Amino acid sequence: MQDSFDLSIIVFLLLAVFVGWRLYSVLGTRPGRDDQAPTSNLASVAKLVSPVPSRDAASEPVVEDAPEADPARWKGIAELGTPLADSLDALVAADRSFDAKQFITGARGAYEAIVVAFASGDRNTLRELLSRDVFESFVAAIADREKRGETVETTFVGIEKAELHHVQLRGNAAQITVQFLSKLITATRDAAGVITDGAADKVVDVTDIWTFARELNSRDPVWKLIATEAAH
Repeated sequence: MQDSFDLSIIVFLLLAVFVGWRLYSVLGTRPGRDDQAPTSNLASVAKLVSPVPSRDAASEPVVEDAPEADPARWKGIAELGTPLADSLDALVAADRSFDAKQFITGARGAYEAIVVAFASGDRNTLRELLSRDVFESFVAAIADREKRGETVETTFVGIEKAELHHVQLRGNAAQITVQFLSKLITATRDAAGVITDGAADKVVDVTDIWTFARELNSRDPVWKLIATEAAH
């Protein structure tokens, strides 16, 4: 367990360094805010990725073996007595190395890296952070964009909020759904360089609901993106 925990910290730290470098290289002064609803470049990809199946009674986690409760264990993450808190208890019972706050930090870093990588067509970064099905869907969207001669310019301004929405155990597999509220500057240009979607000088608010998964008995500490949803 200790090895897995240490690897998770190292992976998240490396990801944070990577994201910080990418942000430093693309961000200048932050432009003014624009509250107009965006047409997200990830929205088309979201339609290509099947959402996680709805939970049912048979798949609900069992919590009777959860460790002794700490009244403040999920402070700022989940209200005690809620299904989310109970599911987190079950996850910790199955994997004592799990740290919810550390997971959220890592998920924020993964979200930034994936958004930037999708915009730039960085397949290598996406391969490391996405499940096979999601990776194939993202790559298909990138290839289609490249065939049309389109380019996407995305500046990641920041994440305003990242909240856990749902935690589910399926055998040895854990799935965690996170809602991200972020600010981006994004514009799509055609082969002639004309902007066909978005704007190069406006900050837009984007809401995404992403689900990450990991096999708890795997030596691979990376939580990979398995599904995306566009929030309504």
